[in-house]
Amino acid sequence: MIEDLDPVIHAPKRLAAMAVLTRADATFPFLRDHLGVSDSDLSKQMATLERAGYVLIAKAGRGRGSVTSYRLTREGRAAYARHRRALAAILEQAGG
Repeated sequence: MIEDLDPVIHAPKRLAAMAVLTRADATFPFLRDHLGVSDSDLSKQMATLERAGYVLIAKAGRGRGSVTSYRLTREGRAAYARHRRALAAILEQAGG
C-alpha cells in the first residue's frame, strides 16, 4: 500500500493540483487562486508534475496577454488513480 503512494503526487500542493485537473484543464490564474499559492510556487509545483510526465503545459500568446494552461496526461490520470487507491487502502486498513 505505502509503496503505491506516488512521491511526486503526494506533496499536498501537487495532490490538490492533480485533483483539480482530473475534472478539467485549468489556467495558471485559476490554479494559483484555487490552491492559494504564489506564482513562483505554482510554477515550481507544475514543473515537477510536467517533468514526471503527469501534466502538459501549454502557453498561448506573448507578454501580458499570454495564458498558461495545464492538462493531465494519460500517465498523469493513471498515476493519480493509483495514488488515490493507495490512500484509500491505507485509510481503510487504519479504520479511517
